[in-house]
Amino acid sequence: MQPLHIYNTLSRKKELFEPLNAPYVGMYVCGPTVYNYVHLGNVRTFLTFDTLYRYLTFIGYKVRYVRNLTDVGHLVGDGDDGEDKIGRMAKLEKVEPMEIVQRFTNDFHTVMGQFNTIPPSIEPTATGHMVEQIEAVQTLLDKGLAYESNGSVYFDIETYNQRGGNYGKLSGRILDDLLNETRELDGQSEKRSLLDFAIWKRAAPEHLMRWNSPWGAGFPGWHLECTCMSTKYLGKQFDIHGGGMDLKFPHHECEIAQGDGLTGLEPVRYWMHSNMLTVNGQKMSKSLGNSFLPAELFAGSHYLLEQAYSPMTVRFFMLQSHYRSTLDFSNEALKAAQKGYRRLANGLRVVKTLTYQPDETIVPSEDKQQDIRQAAQQFFDAMNDDLNTAVGIAQLFTLLKYINMIYLNQLQSATLGEEVFNLLKESFVSFMQDVLGLLEEGTDNQPVLEGLLTLYREYKEQKQYDKVDQIRSYFKAQGLAIKDMKHQIDWAYEE
Repeated sequence: MQPLHIYNTLSRKKELFEPLNAPYVGMYVCGPTVYNYVHLGNVRTFLTFDTLYRYLTFIGYKVRYVRNLTDVGHLVGDGDDGEDKIGRMAKLEKVEPMEIVQRFTNDFHTVMGQFNTIPPSIEPTATGHMVEQIEAVQTLLDKGLAYESNGSVYFDIETYNQRGGNYGKLSGRILDDLLNETRELDGQSEKRSLLDFAIWKRAAPEHLMRWNSPWGAGFPGWHLECTCMSTKYLGKQFDIHGGGMDLKFPHHECEIAQGDGLTGLEPVRYWMHSNMLTVNGQKMSKSLGNSFLPAELFAGSHYLLEQAYSPMTVRFFMLQSHYRSTLDFSNEALKAAQKGYRRLANGLRVVKTLTYQPDETIVPSEDKQQDIRQAAQQFFDAMNDDLNTAVGIAQLFTLLKYINMIYLNQLQSATLGEEVFNLLKESFVSFMQDVLGLLEEGTDNQPVLEGLLTLYREYKEQKQYDKVDQIRSYFKAQGLAIKDMKHQIDWAYEE
């Protein structure tokens, strides 16, 4: 196995990745709350862990990837107050809550498919694991780590810490500071402490989603579902838990407390968090009017966008930044990413057509061989350094240089030798497709383009240069360029 190092949010440092039961890896990622269309912040998180899933599999691990769907229990206040997000949307639209769930689950899957993410091994739902959640609440009550109040059940932070717990250790927050920062809200007076969080909530008469329990009709707290589903499918302890930076507190902090409280074990070895998105240097938010959906990116329909951007362009754009760094959306950055992606996509198309041509008169170049071997190794080095896709992509451009030279007959494949030629070809394809998930996006009008290339050749031979220029202009408008190498006419993405 490659010596992979990942940044552990819990220890605040990079650590050598050592699975509990190699070569098997258990990975849990918090999925979306399916009450609305998936937003780009979500997409970045899921692309990050899709890439991690791909890379772990690529270097030989057998990964069980669990990503949940929250279909109940996530309140509009992201805490213990307010309405359930799905129930609220169902009331607004006057439909059943499960209609909301189904609609936005379908949308989520569609968007994930557009970005070429691999589906998880298991995609459990909160409503599908109600038995496990009720049992977990009862266990925490039996252990004295939770208490019932007015039909709701709360996790007792003070008791947990008195017994050796350390609530706040993931986010680095100190308990006294949290207490000073927390203000009492309506409906929270039933708690012993304002920091205590709900693991079961009493359902008000108008609440649509409810289940019977030993404490009366209610629904599980948002934090509980992930603890129950992750441990059910990955065990009391597992290797990796991922999510967006916004989930670090309180969601993941509560997960640690619940998991430890239920089993007495540290539930997760490595906590990983992707960073936030900004737009032109500002935080992306609906209130600022600078938040846009993936569909708006693909159509170019948002007022901040100067053009449309394809799913692979956006995926490439996101991978150009390290997952722990802030990523800023701007038309300039997206256009630059489009150009870079098209160069690599064209290389992917071209490299699949190349075959090794032996030539005994050519002595292989040790310098070029070393350059290719080094670029391939440095791709692994980058990915092994906390999934540094930005540095990894730079190595793809080094490999692309040799692919283009061979394609343009500026370099004979025999100059590399058969072994290194095969390394060049196989590395470029596998790094692009298998690890980074970047595909060559086809053009809907490819038959038209191929027909125009035939006309282009004929017009050139007939010296009808006005028509030649017209065809060149058409290709340019498509973001393409015509390549004429000794009259072997072809097209490529414009550089």
